[in-house]
Amino acid sequence: MIENDLFLRACRSEPVNRVPVWYMRQAGRYDPDYRKIKEKYSLLEICKQPELAAEVSLMPVHKLGVDAAILYSDIMNPVASIGIDFDIVKDVGPVIHNPVRSASDVERLKPMDVERDLSHVLETIKILDRELKVPLITFAGAPFTLASYIIEGRPSKSYIRTKALMYSDPRIWHSLMGKLADMAATYLRAHIQSGAKAVQLFDSWVGSLAPHDFREYVLPHVESIFAKLSDLNVPKIYFPGVSSGELLPHLTELKSDVIGLDWRVPLSEGRRRTGGKFAIQGNLDPYVLTAPSALIHEHARRLLDEGMREPGFIFNLGHGLYPEASLEKLKDLTDFVHAYSEQKIAAGVTS
Repeated sequence: MIENDLFLRACRSEPVNRVPVWYMRQAGRYDPDYRKIKEKYSLLEICKQPELAAEVSLMPVHKLGVDAAILYSDIMNPVASIGIDFDIVKDVGPVIHNPVRSASDVERLKPMDVERDLSHVLETIKILDRELKVPLITFAGAPFTLASYIIEGRPSKSYIRTKALMYSDPRIWHSLMGKLADMAATYLRAHIQSGAKAVQLFDSWVGSLAPHDFREYVLPHVESIFAKLSDLNVPKIYFPGVSSGELLPHLTELKSDVIGLDWRVPLSEGRRRTGGKFAIQGNLDPYVLTAPSALIHEHARRLLDEGMREPGFIFNLGHGLYPEASLEKLKDLTDFVHAYSEQKIAAGVTS
């Protein structure tokens, strides 16, 4: 039973008595108790044990007092169901053993079977739905970001193979993107049916594209995911990743409720570029958390003053937490966001 629905109300741009806060990658690496679990199990091994994955997902809710939980998982989890063989390699990331680089590679990809291949994920969601007092967010990787791993074979900074395929053979490209979009929509629908209260589509690396290329090669597939989920009455979030500010004006027709912003775009500018059609989420630079607490509060205060000018603001980072982040500073930041925003809203001073 949800007792704190601040996050859901903010997603819908409804009135709140304080600004809700959660953090991308909040379930994981900065927590010493999580690191002890990782001494015994890999990320994928944790994901395959629903009770353990639920425990890790609950840790930040109990320790930080955040207003939403996010499922402990990885954006690569569902791709095994369509025929991609991969490992998560320490200090590297996803490593693909059968990269997709040709028409025949795309053709061999099969429709996903969530119940057969990912029942452990659905069971984790069901456990969390029973235990949480705050909303559960689940997520999927967006087509471009998944394609960048599947085509390159591992993380890349240039995305040269990905862009080469995109430019040289649009037919193969769109076929792959269509399959990845179908997978994401199927996966997120199963999440919602299992108890997820909100979903987020992560497009971490799409900011590497020029706006024209994003509109031509990627946006139709992102739009198709949200269109396929539009009958489900839960908030939907699109996070177009880092360095994506120039892409924001092209999102105005997206059937989502919230747009996540990275720290390079001011919140007010993000609202303007997206036509004021969405709630916004963000956007503290994660590495501000290396600063003294007084400076962290100063940055948070500035973001809150800007974000609270209009309804629909969720405090978050502009990207995921890094492993060296301080649990104590995160708890202090969460408390500050709650206290400061509650005081300002109670006083009627939000602009």
